[in-house]
Amino acid sequence: MSVNGGAQDHDVEPRTLLVQYLRENCGLTGTKVGCDTSSCGACTVLADGESVKSCTMLAVQADGAAITTIEGLAPGAELHPVQQAFHEHHGLQCGYCTAGMVMAVVGFLDENPNPTEREVRLGIEGNLCRCTGYQNIVDAVLAAAAAKSGVSS
Repeated sequence: MSVNGGAQDHDVEPRTLLVQYLRENCGLTGTKVGCDTSSCGACTVLADGESVKSCTMLAVQADGAAITTIEGLAPGAELHPVQQAFHEHHGLQCGYCTAGMVMAVVGFLDENPNPTEREVRLGIEGNLCRCTGYQNIVDAVLAAAAAKSGVSS
């Protein structure tokens, strides 16, 4: 598979979860293990551009796929528009859920580039944050959508 644009080729046990593969074989620890049941979304990555929860996907299922983790979202020190919006709108606190939330939002905005506040709330409902209360996250998503479309927020 390709991970963040680079080829990865590791032998793994058939039961290895994608989140384990990314963390243990690829050394990419931005993807977190939160609940192991797909309830929290801390493990969200993009697989061929689609938002997926890597704690319920086997690494072998990603064979041939292009996987993007938080580490590969933006080049160098530059921030992706979603990351920038989270920073500017204080859409994070402890940071544990942030990578998964950002990746889910990137996938969401690719599908719905001009969401309403209600659509944002529905779009992120598969990712839990125990610190922020969500309003700042919603504000960040709306700002990122505006930035990507060239409209000032």
